[in-house]
Amino acid sequence: MHQTKQIGNRGEDLARAYLRRQGYAIVHSNWSCMDGELDIVARRRGILVFVEVKTRRDASTEAALASITPKKRQRLLNTAYRYLHENDIDPDKPWRVDVIAIALEPNGSTTIAHVEDAFDW
Repeated sequence: MHQTKQIGNRGEDLARAYLRRQGYAIVHSNWSCMDGELDIVARRRGILVFVEVKTRRDASTEAALASITPKKRQRLLNTAYRYLHENDIDPDKPWRVDVIAIALEPNGSTTIAHVEDAFDW
């Protein structure tokens, strides 16, 4: 497996474990359609949450957060709307997009930054 894919898979595993500890129920992992892929679809307190996971080998989560470009943001929104449509979920019900940035540090430690409702920053 390619190293970038391994890092991404590790990050998604860490993100799912983190979300479960925070009280989220994981609904789907790696849900894909013609518009793109959703890393994690979760639910907490009646809110559907689409989670984009960005993992980097770095000492901080800044590079991972900075990788959410306007183009990536639009693709995530399009994919989220496709998910709602294909699963017969009313888009007027509460939902949001979160970003989880993970830094896999050289010393072996891990830093996780969770930005809720990320498109409001």
